[in-house]
Amino acid sequence: MSLTILDIAKIAGVAKSTVSRYLNGGSVGEATKKKIEQAIKETGYEPNPFAQSLKAKKTNIIGTIVPRLDSYASSQTLIGIDQELKKMNYQMLISNTSQSLDREIESIYSFANQKMAGIILLATEITDQHIQAFEDVKIPVLLIGQEHKAFHSIIHDDYHAGFAMGRYILEKGYRKIAYLGVTERDRAVGVQRKQGFKDALQEIKDCNVEFFETEFKIPAAQTSAREIIYDFHPSIFVCATDNIALGVLKAAYSEGLVIPKDIAVTGFGGYEVTEIIHPSLTTAKFFYKEAGETAARHIVDLVNERTVEKLTTSKFEIIERESVDINFNHVL
Repeated sequence: MSLTILDIAKIAGVAKSTVSRYLNGGSVGEATKKKIEQAIKETGYEPNPFAQSLKAKKTNIIGTIVPRLDSYASSQTLIGIDQELKKMNYQMLISNTSQSLDREIESIYSFANQKMAGIILLATEITDQHIQAFEDVKIPVLLIGQEHKAFHSIIHDDYHAGFAMGRYILEKGYRKIAYLGVTERDRAVGVQRKQGFKDALQEIKDCNVEFFETEFKIPAAQTSAREIIYDFHPSIFVCATDNIALGVLKAAYSEGLVIPKDIAVTGFGGYEVTEIIHPSLTTAKFFYKEAGETAARHIVDLVNERTVEKLTTSKFEIIERESVDINFNHVL
């Protein structure tokens, strides 16, 4: 059975409130302090850091709000946050909202009521409700994945990754292009990534490019891709995420198409699975774990009222693999 503060108080012969005050760094007489320390040493008692932190005036817990846990990007980001926070003697408490904006807002207020030291939001959309909640709770807030001028943010370089991918496929000779993206409510993936790609194509006049939207999940992307293959017959799919690209690959296989001979596919993300599938996926790799580590350092700096840059941009890298024919020379 786990020991409690009351057990330590009885062994030390002091009040429970005195033990609590000692554990939370309060003022305790030297003789009383020695009694409590002796009781802790004899019993091997370890305070519950979560409960202890909630009782303190200043906690060491960072509330982290994530839209979904079944996402490579989210999981890698959370790993980075958690590992870096532990190095600085902070802890992470996660709230999974299952892509519900209402639950995101509830989590912001809930974390504030639980006396979190700060909040990290892995954001897909920033609404007026989010802004109001951030202003109401009056604790440090850091966004990952979306930018807002009023709050500290860490973003992936979506625009330049989109631009680089556009230049890459043009250099390979592809001219009949299907861009399969997501809703523009997601500013980073739905707008910035697509705009970078569009701008890269402005230099070439003989491109036949069509833009389509789907959902983030593989089955929806598979359904969308099958329709695009029938109606548009692209030579390449440029997909806004690796999951969408996986859906396209499934659709292509179901139609008896050979990758990349019949149709090429690219993604964004750099998920581990994209390297081990066959053919492996050409993608713009983002460094999610490193972004999480940076976020952890920044939120702790904000909690301790140290200066932090308003906007930090994470790097990316184009990873060339088998899903694009490097010897392709298409003439429309």
